Amino acid sequence: MRFLEIVVATANALALVSLAIPPLRAIRGMGLLAIIAALAAVLQVLVEGPRWQMVPAYALTTVLLLIWLIGSTTAIQVHVSQAIAGAIIGLGVLVVAVSIALPVALPVFQFPKPTGPYAIGSLTYHWVDTSRPELFTADPSDHRELMAQVWYPARNQPSKARIPYLENAGDVTTAVARIVHLPSLLFAHFKYVTTNAVRSAPVADGGSNYPLLIFLSGTGGFRASNTFQIEELVSHGYVVVGLDQPGGSAAVRFPDGRLVSVLPRDQIQALVTQSTSPRRDAPALNGQTLEKGIIPYFAQDVSFAIDQLSALTRSDPNSLLAGRLDLQRVGVFGVSQGAIVGAEACRVDARISASLMMDAAMPTEVVRVGLRQPCMWITRPAGDMRLERSRSGGWPEESIVETLTTMRTVFVRHAPGSAYYLDAPGMFHVNFTDAPFWSPITSLLGLTGPVDGKRMFDIVNAYSVAFFDKYLRGRPEALLDGPAKEYPEVSLQKR
Repeated sequence: MRFLEIVVATANALALVSLAIPPLRAIRGMGLLAIIAALAAVLQVLVEGPRWQMVPAYALTTVLLLIWLIGSTTAIQVHVSQAIAGAIIGLGVLVVAVSIALPVALPVFQFPKPTGPYAIGSLTYHWVDTSRPELFTADPSDHRELMAQVWYPARNQPSKARIPYLENAGDVTTAVARIVHLPSLLFAHFKYVTTNAVRSAPVADGGSNYPLLIFLSGTGGFRASNTFQIEELVSHGYVVVGLDQPGGSAAVRFPDGRLVSVLPRDQIQALVTQSTSPRRDAPALNGQTLEKGIIPYFAQDVSFAIDQLSALTRSDPNSLLAGRLDLQRVGVFGVSQGAIVGAEACRVDARISASLMMDAAMPTEVVRVGLRQPCMWITRPAGDMRLERSRSGGWPEESIVETLTTMRTVFVRHAPGSAYYLDAPGMFHVNFTDAPFWSPITSLLGLTGPVDGKRMFDIVNAYSVAFFDKYLRGRPEALLDGPAKEYPEVSLQKR
């Protein structure tokens, strides 16, 4: 709960007690607690913003204020039986409990402060690739467009406002709700969630340039879906670019107002699966048959992003990032579909020097020829995938086999010396994203794995920083040498 939400709930509880218990009601001034509760509610709405999870609290505040006003302005004495009075008080207690439980279960959550020495700045770009057609529209004259958010090491500005978690929260949360078949109201409060980043903050001082990492989200995800991981990497001196990829991302809003939502699940999944398990009857998109699926097309977005950032540093002296990107040290990381895209991008673009891939099957061509860059795969045992299937669905046996077999195949065939395969037990697929922050009851509902959410974030962040520090900065990392006493539950294999 936010601070003023706590104040409202506390004031409501005290006002209820003062009105319900006769000895307290007789104390002069106790009734003013109802006014204090009402003022707190008004202040909360004005300062923090209203949300439907607080409706029971607002309703209780109104009822308590009316009861106090009637009692203090009229001489009418209303006598009710002890049973009725008890029932009314019990109802009031129930409403207090509900008014606390709802905002706790669906909180305006906060991201922890990253552990690195740098503060975080952020910029957003709209890029148009005039060399490629847009496959996700029927108009052959449309070109591929991307929205990209850049997070970078910045000077600390503690008094500056932090940017929203979602720039177009309503678009994204509506699309996510549709994908998971839940009411969009459950995500409406995301518009109030902020991060640790400051918009257009000055780049951190220092003589060196920063390595570049490109983040790719899963099907129906969004560019900030791994903010826990992005911010940690940036705080340790990386520039991270998150891509919204129209057609695959949940919802992409362009500056001119156009909105592109993810394709229906069956359709986009068929296009992705064609890249990992090709079928003879390949799926088509707007009349074009995609024999190799959609992943090669999405991988071109990665190369285009590197091109754009390269041009930005060369030709835009007014850019905050001009001269601060080291494009000789480029990495990619992604989860689910993003991991598949990242692997394919590594196969075709030699500018990418390291790849971190989380919980996804590998593309057919990657399995066939392997990857030459240093690579890390982070996943979980098959038993956790089956447990996820039993609790929340998905993960048929063939998907489990394909995911684990293809990752391990590429790992085993990798040249010795720079490949890592990490098994972290107790996780479900969404544990690789920010989802455990969204609600403390996700594990109880079977949506996240039995592992503690914060523990999972610590593991992913520690190994992400260690991997990229070793292969993009050349730093020795003991964490990658073998079993770690800090994380005894994980199994790390290396080649």
